[in-house]
Amino acid sequence: MTTLMNKILLLFFNKYFLCSISCFILFLKNMVERMSKACWLVAAIIFTAATVVYGQQAPCFFVFGDSMSDNGNNNNLKSEAKVNFSPYGNDFPKGPTGRFSNGRTIPDIIGELSGFKDFIPPFAEASPEQAHTGMNYASGGSGLREETSEHLGDRISIRKQLQNHKTSITKANVPAERLQQCLYMINIGSNDYINNYFMSKPYNTKRRYTPKQYAYSLIIIYRSHLKNLHRLGARKVAVFGLSQIGCTPKIMKSHSDGKICSREVNEAVKIFNKNLDDLVMDFNKKVRGAKFTYVDLFSGGDPQAFIFLGFKVGGKSCCTVNPGEELCVPNQPVCANRTEYVFWDDLHSTEATNMVVAKGSFDGIISKPYSIAQLAKE
Repeated sequence: MTTLMNKILLLFFNKYFLCSISCFILFLKNMVERMSKACWLVAAIIFTAATVVYGQQAPCFFVFGDSMSDNGNNNNLKSEAKVNFSPYGNDFPKGPTGRFSNGRTIPDIIGELSGFKDFIPPFAEASPEQAHTGMNYASGGSGLREETSEHLGDRISIRKQLQNHKTSITKANVPAERLQQCLYMINIGSNDYINNYFMSKPYNTKRRYTPKQYAYSLIIIYRSHLKNLHRLGARKVAVFGLSQIGCTPKIMKSHSDGKICSREVNEAVKIFNKNLDDLVMDFNKKVRGAKFTYVDLFSGGDPQAFIFLGFKVGGKSCCTVNPGEELCVPNQPVCANRTEYVFWDDLHSTEATNMVVAKGSFDGIISKPYSIAQLAKE
């Protein structure tokens, strides 16, 4: 932590004009706990003007995950986990596309930073030939466990996403050498807590497992899928840890008093993240050719930490959400100052938040041992 802080302080004084006075005060104060949550966020803002990409850095980009990455794969499914309606896409050039945000998602922005001229298409709408440049297989509601989010209807589990990927690259006859140079991103596991472990009906996992046991069971599944992805040619993979989902408006309402984060949920997620971090490091040591990196979404994930970056609202959604639900009500009012909100609905982040996270992971502020920029160009 000390080394990271020293680097950020040096960058701050070299690029002080990019930070607000509030950030400067934050660095000068001896507020260790608060700084530990916010320092990588400040660094991501400092780097915003520093990243320069010359041309496409990788031949292709493949995305796996849940609603944080879904860009339209659920649109035609019989599912409650789809958002192909207004106000979603309110700030996206094409309007509502199935993205769970007002604008671009994290993989959208990472693709741009990596030099891709077009957004990576959803598997559901992609042509076979697009397997040569990349596809997005992510599906809202998906998880590591097959039963996760079953109460929401159809969704594409991570197991099925990998099957779709195998089908795509086989049908398009993508060369193995090309696949090894592609960039891969996987962000999965949040629903295994939100829509499984911490939801009593129709799930019984919390009664069957302690938080430690449950995290371990998820990592066993994750290991199997990462091995499968490697067998399919993946070598450069960004593996995203879970954010502080106990601080989402939905969980704050259901597992706390609606004003503070759920410590119980966040503590369970911390166990999973530690195991996932260890899994990525183990892959790099033991799996031939693997160049995996772990993206830490947890350390700066307290919405209150974003307040120091100019965000003004960290505990409620920008769009209108009905009591007991999590998605925006169709065609209802949204906040005018969307760049000041951390959350778009009661679970998903705004484009402004996605930009901070994408930049932090791309520049290596929250990823180890490699930045996504390093994976893309090497």
